[in-house]
Amino acid sequence: MDFTLPPEIEAIRTATRAFVEDHILPVEADRAHWDEHDNIKHAPLEDLRAKAKAAGLWAPQAPKAWGGMGLPMVGWAAMYEEANRSIFGPVTFNCAAPDDGNMNVLSKIATDAQKQRWLRPIVDGQVRSAFVMTEPHPGGGSDPGMIRTRAERHGKGWKIYGHKWFITGAEEAEHFIVMARTSDDPRKGLTAFLYHRDQPGWSILRRIGIMGPEEHGGHCELSYDGLDISDENVLGQVGDGLKITQIRLGPARLTHCMRWLGLSKRCMEIGAAYANERTGFGIRLADRESTRMKLGSLAMDIDIGRLLVMRAAWMLDQGDFSRKAISMAKVHVADTLHKAADIAIQINGARGYSKDTVLEWIYRYARQARLVDGATEVHQMVLSDAYAKEGDDFWHWGV
Repeated sequence: MDFTLPPEIEAIRTATRAFVEDHILPVEADRAHWDEHDNIKHAPLEDLRAKAKAAGLWAPQAPKAWGGMGLPMVGWAAMYEEANRSIFGPVTFNCAAPDDGNMNVLSKIATDAQKQRWLRPIVDGQVRSAFVMTEPHPGGGSDPGMIRTRAERHGKGWKIYGHKWFITGAEEAEHFIVMARTSDDPRKGLTAFLYHRDQPGWSILRRIGIMGPEEHGGHCELSYDGLDISDENVLGQVGDGLKITQIRLGPARLTHCMRWLGLSKRCMEIGAAYANERTGFGIRLADRESTRMKLGSLAMDIDIGRLLVMRAAWMLDQGDFSRKAISMAKVHVADTLHKAADIAIQINGARGYSKDTVLEWIYRYARQARLVDGATEVHQMVLSDAYAKEGDDFWHWGV
């Protein structure tokens, strides 16, 4: 059993860490570079992206043939964790959601013509994209079988009618993948369609206000009132929508975990640094047993999360869907991120609650981790169902 990284992946990991330290953290430290939604402004972002491209640290999930690094999933895990040592890291390296998940599914499913039209501009960083699935009640959320948005045959194409919401990045996205119902078949009733923001027949009803911080383009509510889509812009085959959601969302859940581990480690870094310098009642915070227990427990939880993520990543590289392993990682790492931010804020006291550090940013962001890409309870049900089916084989070792 080998727990080491291949030398080429370790080289990318260390290069990513150095890039974050030398280029991204100084930008993050200057609030003049932040926009009104607590994200990085476009001008400093484009400067950082140019440097990342020049350093060969760009789009790790995209195939080399289409302008990315072509890393295996284990390589993603190593790089994403280092990238998100800064809150602005993933978007700098073009490995932020939802673009990373869209690049991944397009590289696997799209035709060559579709890749040229829809994938390459995302990989190049010329456009942003969105994945349009979630709907208001009584439509589909964690259960895609409840999707009500429909696509109706119209000549040599389709017209889409429906209502979506909490669509990440929609306000700035130019390329969209929308899931719609093409039949009532429980397994083959959904289809994925590609469209550009300039096509008529759809609109953004509002940018939904959230706790924040927000991704570029926010989280939007969309309406479809006869969006025309030609057959050439069906992604995969008609009826492949459920399969495509599984191909996209499994790795996307895991990439969230990779990034959250980076944020968790950043919280611990800030908390430990302050504990080492802050003295009260004649003793450093770092020397108090209560502080040491908090940090020791957190360090353990982060490392457990890293092992869960790496196992799931390795399984995906072997061609396994690793649904159970991804659910374990999703539950544990989401909880760990919230714990890390909470402990670091507690150690820092009022400083942690202020905007003098990024801890309050991470704390607000962390609350969504137990909701996005399947609520914690959904993943716990996945694990319960697996145990009910497998019994003691739930814990089997691969041989």
